[in-house]
Amino acid sequence: MIREYRVVDCRAGADDEGILVKAASPEAAALLVFDEPLMRGGKSPDLRARVYSRTGDGPLSMVRLYARAARQS
Repeated sequence: MIREYRVVDCRAGADDEGILVKAASPEAAALLVFDEPLMRGGKSPDLRARVYSRTGDGPLSMVRLYARAARQS
């Protein structure tokens, strides 16, 4: 289901109110904004975005998305 999401950039130095996009999931919304795959769960230094959405008159929900950790050989 396509919904509207507000994607807020959490990188250092970013100061915005977010970008509204329509997508199927918070991860898909962030991919449209950052052109980088992000995931739920991670460490604070890797935080890239907070993604907000609301269903109808329901409460506002928020998901934190993090950069994928670099694989180590």
